[in-house]
Amino acid sequence: MKINCIGILTSGGDSPGMNAAIRAVTRTGIAHGFKVKGIYRGYEGLMTDEVAEFTTESVSNIIARGGTILKSARSKAFMTPEGRAQAYETMKKEGIDALVVIGGNGSLTGAHLFAQEFNVPCIGLPGTIDNDLYGTDLTIGYDTTLNTIVECVDKIRDTATSHERIFFVEVMGRDAGFLAQNSAIASGAEAAIIPEDSTDADQLEHFIGRGIRKSKNSSIVIVSESPKCGAMFYADRVKKEYPQYDVRVSILGHLQRGGSPSARDRILATRLGSGVIDAIIDGQRNVMIGVRNDQVVYIPFTDAIRSDKPMNKNLIKVLDTLSI
Repeated sequence: MKINCIGILTSGGDSPGMNAAIRAVTRTGIAHGFKVKGIYRGYEGLMTDEVAEFTTESVSNIIARGGTILKSARSKAFMTPEGRAQAYETMKKEGIDALVVIGGNGSLTGAHLFAQEFNVPCIGLPGTIDNDLYGTDLTIGYDTTLNTIVECVDKIRDTATSHERIFFVEVMGRDAGFLAQNSAIASGAEAAIIPEDSTDADQLEHFIGRGIRKSKNSSIVIVSESPKCGAMFYADRVKKEYPQYDVRVSILGHLQRGGSPSARDRILATRLGSGVIDAIIDGQRNVMIGVRNDQVVYIPFTDAIRSDKPMNKNLIKVLDTLSI
């Protein structure tokens, strides 16, 4: 099937650099003779036909903006066969031949199902701050978020030192500890509690025994968010078992998602967005565009969404060594 028109949407949680990716897909597509249409509010907008044709001017001056000009939403309806059928009807009505989806694991899972059911060429871009998609060294938004966390922790450190407190700082990451581990190293934190390490009290006991009881009067512990064992859980344990310590909790929350994307994220998003058009011209379909060893690569959806991205365990040793 000849592809003449490309649709692009952003889905799931927003991440800094999504706009740079939208810009790259749009302008590279137009430069190669494709018509490009923007789909607003993710899969929800695809079902309700919130579609507009994009020109080069549509994406002017957006490379520095955080969030996504296309808006984003999580759609329960699209996860039903009826919802996907409705989305396919919109694609036929709008003359969209291929779909570009910028988002994380859930968004690309939706694209994979859609592609299987309706034989629609889908190309994914890894737009998630969590850096948890397999096959790519980096995801769009991760670097900006990492720098935001480090900036916040640097400020918290001033108060922790002044009042001789232990701060448990909770960061995003869902089931992946990349943000927590690397922000801990970059900010000089004493410990990181992450899913990839032991997930019981051993991490806490190790931190208390090694960091606090020796020579330090204040400490920062970065905790990867978890419904059961977040920062509050560990802080409450310390308060109960070691009442002599002054303990505080800071949950950074959604401020981690916002802000102008870093230069690294802008460059990554631009390279990957341009890679989408190369993939379409090359006849690729149902793949995620990623970067590995500084080279743009194609990762099948089945690998990107179903494989766990490995954590470099040496980073855990490095942090442990430097926290003495």
